[in-house]
Amino acid sequence: MMKLFEAQSIGIFKTIFDSVSEGIVVVNAKRQIVATNPSANQMFGYSNGELTGQSLNMLIPQRYHHKHDDHVSGFMNKSDKRQMGQGMNLYGKRKDGSNFPVEVGLSPLVVEGEHYAMALVIDITERKKVEDQLEHWAKIFNESLNEIYIFDAQSLAFIDVNRGGIKNLQYSLEELLAKTPIGIKPDFTTESFEVLIAPLRERQQEKIQFETRHRRKDGTTYPVEVHLQLSSLGNRTVFVAIVLDITERKNYTQKLEKTVQERTRQLTEALAKEKELNELKTKFLSLVSHEFKTPLSGILTSSALIGKYTREEQQVNREKHLNTIKNKVKYLTNIINDFLSVERLESGKVNYKYTRFPLSKVVNQVIYDANMLLKNGQKINYPKDIDEITLEFDEKILELILTNLVNNAIKYSPENSVIDITVVEKDSLLSITITDEGIGIPEVEQKFVFDRYFRAENALTNQGTGIGLNIVKSHLENLGGTITFTSTEGKGSSFLVSLPTLTNTNQV
Repeated sequence: MMKLFEAQSIGIFKTIFDSVSEGIVVVNAKRQIVATNPSANQMFGYSNGELTGQSLNMLIPQRYHHKHDDHVSGFMNKSDKRQMGQGMNLYGKRKDGSNFPVEVGLSPLVVEGEHYAMALVIDITERKKVEDQLEHWAKIFNESLNEIYIFDAQSLAFIDVNRGGIKNLQYSLEELLAKTPIGIKPDFTTESFEVLIAPLRERQQEKIQFETRHRRKDGTTYPVEVHLQLSSLGNRTVFVAIVLDITERKNYTQKLEKTVQERTRQLTEALAKEKELNELKTKFLSLVSHEFKTPLSGILTSSALIGKYTREEQQVNREKHLNTIKNKVKYLTNIINDFLSVERLESGKVNYKYTRFPLSKVVNQVIYDANMLLKNGQKINYPKDIDEITLEFDEKILELILTNLVNNAIKYSPENSVIDITVVEKDSLLSITITDEGIGIPEVEQKFVFDRYFRAENALTNQGTGIGLNIVKSHLENLGGTITFTSTEGKGSSFLVSLPTLTNTNQV
């Protein structure tokens, strides 16, 4: 009866042994295989009985033989049940030489005094693929330089934050897990954020994208672009947010916008300048035509009349017309010289010549020449106490400046009026003022006085090119001097020229 029971037990054991889905491999103390079940044979690619009596190393890749020998020897010595190679990646070798990952559990056996080890082998190829994929995605999640946040779809509490988010926000993971997105987004309230994510919760949209700011632990903020979508974590509905720090993009955009604005401004100014130049050209041509036509007509008329005065007693008339021609020619010469001065000033070809000279020398010459232009009853008051004043300056330029101002005073003042010239020397600075009782300059036009070709509305009937004061101002600025004025329409004008009495020529 006992033998029958033992036989039945052995049969049951063999049935169980053969039907187990995991592979079973039994080895003796010499690491020889003494038994394998069908699952093990199929797993390793062998037929039934083919492995019996073979070395266990047949089922182990060559590179693991040494380590495996140590594991088996240690197990035999301790004879306790355990998982083999915990924390290690174990591999089996099929008959065709291919390797595959396995999980091995070892159990000791003692049969008739002999020690054996039974290995329960599981092919974990599919599980390993899943684990590798999970490890891969976990690595991507953690090592991404972008910020990635996972938070509960209902409570909005953070569930996980990657290293990018921790690094940028300067919070620890524990600190962040106690927060919600509203805690790091200063531009949102709970209510406004709920409105934003409602289309995702209601499955009306798969994804939303928006720009906002994130606030670091130290209170500073930076611009971000958020890509938000609904997902699941087990049975839990969650939001996944991928966040890009767009500081550089914003800076570039702002810089680009400023560049565009600057280029637009420059283009606008260039167009305005071109328009102004075109207007100046038109004005210049009109001015030249007008200013040349009048004296040329006088020259032609006087030339024709001279021929009529052939007798000696008509010499006075001839002299009169000759003087007219001389004055008209001199006027045209001055206009041409003004135009040439403008060209030289613009091209930077003006060479200033400094000499030391008495102021009275220039003033005397200017007033002498101006006396020939005085109208009936006009008078020039000579400046007082200038005989001892000397200065180091360009003598010809100073004469040009004073001639222009005195001649303008005569031209725009009526008969029986007075032109005052006053001079004040103080602290190495010489101030010369020319004051007239003329028509004055309208207040609304005074800001244009030194503009080239400008003519005030109340002076259009007088001859003039409108470039004299522009030339005067340019020369003075080049030589370290200044010119200012005050004027009242109908009462007169006062021009003040200030220049140094001693000039460092190396700086000019």
